[in-house]
Amino acid sequence: MEVKEKMPGHDIIVIGASAGGVEALMTVVRDLPADLPAAVFVVLHIPAQGPSFLPGILSRSGPLVATHPEDKEKIEYGHIYVAPPDLHLLVEHGYVRVTHGPKENRHRPAVDPFFRSAARAYGPRVVGVILTGALDDGTAGLLAVKRRNGIAIVQDPSTALYPSMPRSAMEHVAVDYSVPLSEIGHLLNRLAHLQAQEEGAYPVSEDMDIETKLAEMDMDLLNSDTRAGKPSAYSCPDCGGVLWELQDGELIRFRCRVGHAYSIDTVLAAQSEQVEEALWGALKSLEESSSLSRRMLSKARENGQIWLARNLSDKLQETEHNATVIKQLLTKSVTSTTVDEADVKSTKETA
Repeated sequence: MEVKEKMPGHDIIVIGASAGGVEALMTVVRDLPADLPAAVFVVLHIPAQGPSFLPGILSRSGPLVATHPEDKEKIEYGHIYVAPPDLHLLVEHGYVRVTHGPKENRHRPAVDPFFRSAARAYGPRVVGVILTGALDDGTAGLLAVKRRNGIAIVQDPSTALYPSMPRSAMEHVAVDYSVPLSEIGHLLNRLAHLQAQEEGAYPVSEDMDIETKLAEMDMDLLNSDTRAGKPSAYSCPDCGGVLWELQDGELIRFRCRVGHAYSIDTVLAAQSEQVEEALWGALKSLEESSSLSRRMLSKARENGQIWLARNLSDKLQETEHNATVIKQLLTKSVTSTTVDEADVKSTKETA
């Protein structure tokens, strides 16, 4: 059944998840009926390399068919559209976009541009759902849904395998429902049958329009000087460009000239990764310096060059001390594996 121009209910359901999301999504779609008068869209943080088995998993979990859509594919009721690997899933009026736009919160696909595009296209007809996940992707997107008078649903953090994403959403968005995972599917079915309000009183903001066009790789916008926010003192972790600061209610976000976007938590995480990379580079240089110093020290002692041997010994001792300090820092970093990496592994195992 193709989506019509006017529909009675909240018929655009957008769901975002990260760590632990495969099992959570299986639970939600299990409770959706075959005659659901709505279209369902899903973004799960998945690795860019290799195929995604999520459409097959979700199709087996409930009565609705799930697929990776083609770019500009028409939207239909009773269908689940799943973001493909390394591509953003965006919602336009009547069809979907699948683009290779700039990463947001270090992810592609990402939840924020996905939710933002749906809010821009369908306003009050949108139901945004945040499930289990790490960090805070989806918070800004759910805020956009609410600003267009859509409905915001968050998985009760106490029932989430990883509560960070739903907890962040609840801290920054006036959510309409915070319910256990087992109730979300039934709630979505009920909302799909309820009348949605008119969207005239909730216009699309200029910033929302700009950010959605960046995710769509709108060349006119990319070639212009139009930017949302104001320049900050920070640089983009991905491309090194200036980050522009956006004040989204109480939420502070950043976006660079080419479109990479970050929350504060994501910027901090990215900076931590840069520090780690720098430490590994420094350790490599120190290890090479130590190896060369040992070789030269041995030669100096063989040749009776006491003064040179003394200098080389002092340098070797200092270099080895610095290498030990860096190794200790790296040991702490390596042992704290990121949650998203763990989720990628669980996704592959489930598939």
